[in-house]
Amino acid sequence: METRLSLVKPTFDLKDEYLAFYQEWMESGESMVPWVISKDPSDFQAMIQFLHDSEKEENLPDHWVPASTFWLLKEEKKIVGAVNIRHRLTEKLFHSGGHIGYGIRPTERRKGYASILLALSLQKAKDLGIADVLVVCDENNIASERTILRNGGIPDSNYVEEDGNVVKRFWIK
Repeated sequence: METRLSLVKPTFDLKDEYLAFYQEWMESGESMVPWVISKDPSDFQAMIQFLHDSEKEENLPDHWVPASTFWLLKEEKKIVGAVNIRHRLTEKLFHSGGHIGYGIRPTERRKGYASILLALSLQKAKDLGIADVLVVCDENNIASERTILRNGGIPDSNYVEEDGNVVKRFWIK
């Protein structure tokens, strides 16, 4: 049986599912990607409000861009991934952040969810009026690179960060 997946806006109704998702990332010790999932959810209502404000470009810290966050949900309401779509880019984001940051929870990887998440995210980006989408990954993240290429990524020049980390950059029309 094929699992149905959908992108949903963060909502208080999914608090328990999100906290399980967050806890799994914390216990894994891995970097939390996209960055928004590293926000402390202990005041869940405030976290949801921050995400909604960010989308509407309200109460943003200086030099931040508006962004839409979605959770990838299995039909049984399990959150398997998250995506953060930036509506525009700063110079820093142009080099090493891109429009779309996405991640799949550790126990749900290697099941094809990342490709589905990116494909659904590209449709959301199009709906936001973003015609050319920049997606990036670290040079050593082969799985993410494959996902980006599978979704039509066209390689652009790499960017070397101050610490020497190489960021591979791809454009998707």
